[in-house]
Amino acid sequence: MSLDTVAEDIREKARARAEDIRSEAEAEAEEILAEAERDAEEIRSEREADVESTIEQEREQRLSSAKLEAKQARLEARRDVLGDVRETVEEEIAGIEGDDREDLTAALLEGTVAEFEDDATLEVQGRADDEELIESLLSEMDYDGEYAGEYDCLGGVVVTSEGSRVRVNNTFDAILEDVWEENLGEISDELFEQ
Repeated sequence: MSLDTVAEDIREKARARAEDIRSEAEAEAEEILAEAERDAEEIRSEREADVESTIEQEREQRLSSAKLEAKQARLEARRDVLGDVRETVEEEIAGIEGDDREDLTAALLEGTVAEFEDDATLEVQGRADDEELIESLLSEMDYDGEYAGEYDCLGGVVVTSEGSRVRVNNTFDAILEDVWEENLGEISDELFEQ
């Protein structure tokens, strides 16, 4: 065997070995690249899921917030309507005149006076516009009572006794308040039937 043949044989083995190493390196590189692509795809999928979850959470929060705002707006609108109705009722009550006002005031005064002892000296307050009416009603009663001045109300009377600490508020306002509170649910249902 000649030296050239041996050298050629060594070169051939070296080339084959180099080719094997290159093939192995390419296979390893492809495996590393494939694994990197799988990892990247997994990371991308996780990120997409996180983003979608975040978007869904924000959407739910905004939807919930919008529903709450709408509910608050409806409640406020209802309160406004109920306030308007209450104001209209108060105006109607304040506008009661003539025999109706006299009959109502007399009934309230009689009912209030009945709360006191027969010999009590009573001080009766009422709406400024009702002073003459109250004085007239007091003059017709068996009780010792006098008009004691104005009371800011829609009508009716507030009676106190000089000898006791009892004070009875039998005004249109007090009666309206009781009726309003007792019937607010029905009033609301009637106004806002759904």
